[in-house]
Amino acid sequence: MAYNKKEEYDEAVTQGLMKNYRESIALLGEDPDREGLLKTPERMAKAMQFITQGYQQDAQAILNSAKFHEDVSEMVVVKDIELYSMCEHHMLPFYGKAHIAYIPNGWITGLSKMARVVDVYSRRLQVQERLTTQILDAIVESLQPLGAAVVIEASHLCMMMRGVSKQNSVTTTSAFFGEFEKYPTRNEFLKLISSKLH
Repeated sequence: MAYNKKEEYDEAVTQGLMKNYRESIALLGEDPDREGLLKTPERMAKAMQFITQGYQQDAQAILNSAKFHEDVSEMVVVKDIELYSMCEHHMLPFYGKAHIAYIPNGWITGLSKMARVVDVYSRRLQVQERLTTQILDAIVESLQPLGAAVVIEASHLCMMMRGVSKQNSVTTTSAFFGEFEKYPTRNEFLKLISSKLH
């Protein structure tokens, strides 16, 4: 079905999600007409649209919107970037922090853009491993740096609330490109963020 405006599409998505969530509530054994649940399908629909808004965003456009030529080649590190995402296997949240570094090769970007790129990819149905490499790839493709690195540490509610129920587990993933594939550079980066790693 074709939509003339984004608002029409968003409203159609909201209505479809509301219908599905209402049915889900009933299938779980609850009464969707109970006072406390009357607006729950709408709230869930809007929350899910917010949580997955990364599908409508472009990481390359964000990085390129604040791309500047600078003749510097020192490591740039942005750490402790909060992230919230949804595990695509169980549709439960995972959350944590991303640490990003790159070595410019003639181009830099606004520091806040790194955080926005994290949001672009974390606000989707995800696995942490893919999220890590997507952030790295976006930086490499846009800035063409001498090197780039991404480390993510996160807690997964699919491990904490269900299954093995391990509340204190933390998953760490990493991805490296260029100069960061060499031990001295990688080690320097890891030392800079080591006080933040568990």
